[in-house]
Amino acid sequence: MQFDDEGRERLVSYQSLQMKQAERNYPVHDKKLLARRYALIKFRVYRLGEQTFAVYTDHESLWTAMKPPHLSHRMALWLSFSAEYNIVVHYKSSKNNTLPDALSLRPDYYPRTLLSRQVIDDND
Repeated sequence: MQFDDEGRERLVSYQSLQMKQAERNYPVHDKKLLARRYALIKFRVYRLGEQTFAVYTDHESLWTAMKPPHLSHRMALWLSFSAEYNIVVHYKSSKNNTLPDALSLRPDYYPRTLLSRQVIDDND
């Protein structure tokens, strides 16, 4: 996100990633950290060595989950990855962050479910 000449927020890019089956089973706070890690990797070339930049999350309880004793080994690894960046994390409610949040609700990223069966008759 950047600001235009009038001080309004302008998004530079939206990103989305389809999770692997195992990742779909992660707790929500792990999924949010996974998304942050993905974004840092995706935009690494633009961010390394830069002054402090903001990261916005719509998951307020992530703050509690990132502190001991709640910090899992996986979360610690992902947080250590982001330590090479000058990040300031801000909470932004989903109500005020609707467009990026819509990417996480894409129906084509959900596992497909068989809703009906078709019987094939060999006589036809």
